[in-house]
Amino acid sequence: KRKYHVELDPEREAVATMGSKEGFYHMVQAVTNPGDIALVPEPTYPIHAYAFSINGAKPIGIHVPFNEANYEVDEAKYLGLIETTIDVQHVPVKYVLVNFPHNPSTATVSLDFYEKLVALAKRKRFYIISDIAYADIAFDGYKTPSILQVEGAKDVAVEAYTLSKSYNMAGWRVGFVVGNRSLVGALGKLKSWIDYGMFMPVQLAAADTLNKFYHIAEEETSPRYERRRDYLVKAFNEAGWHIGTPKASMFVWARIPEKCMHMGSLRFSEELIKKVDMAVSPGIAFGDDAHVRIALIADEEKIQIAADKLKIFLEGCD
Repeated sequence: KRKYHVELDPEREAVATMGSKEGFYHMVQAVTNPGDIALVPEPTYPIHAYAFSINGAKPIGIHVPFNEANYEVDEAKYLGLIETTIDVQHVPVKYVLVNFPHNPSTATVSLDFYEKLVALAKRKRFYIISDIAYADIAFDGYKTPSILQVEGAKDVAVEAYTLSKSYNMAGWRVGFVVGNRSLVGALGKLKSWIDYGMFMPVQLAAADTLNKFYHIAEEETSPRYERRRDYLVKAFNEAGWHIGTPKASMFVWARIPEKCMHMGSLRFSEELIKKVDMAVSPGIAFGDDAHVRIALIADEEKIQIAADKLKIFLEGCD
């Protein structure tokens, strides 16, 4: 309510979860039947597809088209791909998963995208599952929208959130799922059978954080990642690795330099460890062998050290 001005019934439209991943998986488990079809973004954060596969459903990847200079999604094209894919299926698509800022690509959307997606969901009769794990980490004035800001979104949508990234509480496992009463209710019922919820002191600490220190995400966490993003993009471009400037999340999704593209993302990542002392996530883990995901977890001094070594490595890349 404070951030998005959305009214929720805490008894029927919200469930506390042990991180967003746990909440997402168990919600899929609670509502999915064998043979259901779900559309997921591609490249894909693994659990977004595997949660459906494990529970007998069929995930179909939908390529996320975005500008690699500023990582903005081509919203009309993406919505068109979703609708076209729905229309060619022999059985109805039951779920469409969206994840913006997108992991791994960091791609972003506007509120207008969600307005059109909600309208499409009502027309084509599917549910939307939105994962906004990186919502609070945004740069250059960009504000991550919530699908629940759209009037009537709760009729067709739920949204998962976590404190792991925004408030540096990754090991605490604190999150929640909010929105549609049927989906939230199914998750709540399943969780009542399989766990007893979060350790109470952790819940109280999380509530205290959101009530008293909610400003930290915008005033401290985001600026820290933004400084690292600015430094890394500049330093790596100067070293010969030309990458764009993402507007959100704690990552940079970087296309492998052309002279190294023949390696593929796995070997390229291995070479970066050996010769640059830099660890990245190979894009093949997300279904894209032409990119790697760089986490903005090092300070500027370490980024510069990596950039100096990177320049030498790229000069000899073959």
